[in-house]
Parts: sequence; C-alpha cells; structure tokens
Amino acid sequence: MARRNDKRTRLIEAAKTLFHQKGVNVTTLANIASLADVPLGNVYYYFQSKESIIVAVIEQCRKTVRESLQLLEGKSTDPKQRLLHLLSCAPEELEVLIAYGDNVGGLCHELSKEGGDVSQSASLIMKEIIDWCAGQFERMGKSSEIAAELALSFISNLQGSRLLGLTFKNPEYITRQNQYLAQWIQSL
Repeated sequence: MARRNDKRTRLIEAAKTLFHQKGVNVTTLANIASLADVPLGNVYYYFQSKESIIVAVIEQCRKTVRESLQLLEGKSTDPKQRLLHLLSCAPEELEVLIAYGDNVGGLCHELSKEGGDVSQSASLIMKEIIDWCAGQFERMGKSSEIAAELALSFISNLQGSRLLGLTFKNPEYITRQNQYLAQWIQSL
C-alpha cells in the first residue's frame, strides 16, 4: 500500500512542479510520468485523466496553503507581524519567483481560463489566503467590510509585484513592493 501511495505522491509533486515551471497546458502526462519516474502506462492506475491530476494538485496546494497559514498563526499573536511574515521571502524563494512566478497565483491564473469545476476549485486557494488576511485586518480592529477590502488590496499588490518580477526577471519589483506593503501594514 505504501508503494502505491509513493507513486501517487510522486506524480502529484511532479505535476505541481511542472505546472509551476512550464504551465498546465504545456505539461503532458508523459512529462509528469517522466519526472515522477513512473511508467506512463501506470499513470492511469492512479489518475483517470490529466484533469484528475490537476484536481489532486489543487488539493495539495490548498493543504499546503492551510498549513503555511497555520504556521504564520503560530509565529506571532500580532496580526501585523503575521502579515509581515507572509511578505517575507527567502533568497531562494525570490529566485524561484523570478524564474517561474508565484506557484499559487500562477496556478489560479492559468486554471481560471479553463472555467468549470477546476477553475472554481483553484480559486478557493486564493480565497483562503484573502480570507486569512481579512481575518488579520479584523484582529487589528477593522470592520469586516474594511478588512475584506484591505485584504484584497494587500494580496493584489503582492501578486502583482510577483507577476512583474517574473515578467521583467527583476527581483526589485518584488522587494520594493514588499517594503512598501510592510510600511503600509505598520501604518494601519
């Protein structure tokens, strides 16, 4: 049983990596199988279609986002500090952002074009992040309506700077915007 789950996990991780680095539409089942070191014919034992792999990647991303947000909850009791931690970016993370963009933002963006259930599922990842941020703004004493607007602005700025960093292959777009957002949060 563990062996079966190992291959399934490797396929999901390979798909997640390739979707981030190359895009969902360009990635083939053969690419995924190759990176996962699973024979192509075996892919169908774990997943009926590419869409079922996409759904598994979305579920994995949602789980990862939830775990990351829970970790941020544990880092500080101060909501401003939690939001600042969300902004923090290690040098190796910055390199990945410049090379491939934001994995969550990119996945949501690409799958939104597909429409249907897959698009809706992907949008829930970003919604969880925005809702978590809104909760932080509420803890800072903002009304739920204002907190929702602040969260939307915060995540829009964050995702926009990552898109510009990727587009121009320049980390300054990300670091400068993160500095601006940090000052903005401190001023609230």
